Amino acid sequence: MNDDIAAVVIDPQRDESLRTIGNISYALHAVVAVGAVLPGFQPGIALLIVAFILDLVKKDDARGTWQESHFKWRIASVLWAGALYLITAPLWLLFAVPGWIAWLAISIWFLYRVVRGWLALNDRRPMPE
Repeated sequence: MNDDIAAVVIDPQRDESLRTIGNISYALHAVVAVGAVLPGFQPGIALLIVAFILDLVKKDDARGTWQESHFKWRIASVLWAGALYLITAPLWLLFAVPGWIAWLAISIWFLYRVVRGWLALNDRRPMPE
């Protein structure tokens, strides 16, 4: 853990506000992640875009706190998943089964990151860098 983050003391109201934002963002990510894993349940990418924009807008408010790592974690998760979906998209055009397997694996990985991050947020633990 970064000693600079551990050394920063923030007021309880700001801490709680950041945790609320984190819980909202993780909830939106979770709905999208579960929808990506369960066939027939597609809540839409709009929820993910809302969560992503929320994280981008509010990440500076968490700078220097243990919660900063959660904003980075969520942003990185979305960017990596998006890149992996784009890279594997041609598999759908060539072969449906490999495309489905690749996207299922990416979706499970994304769901794992959402659950891992949300549990850490609730335990007030930072995410690894």
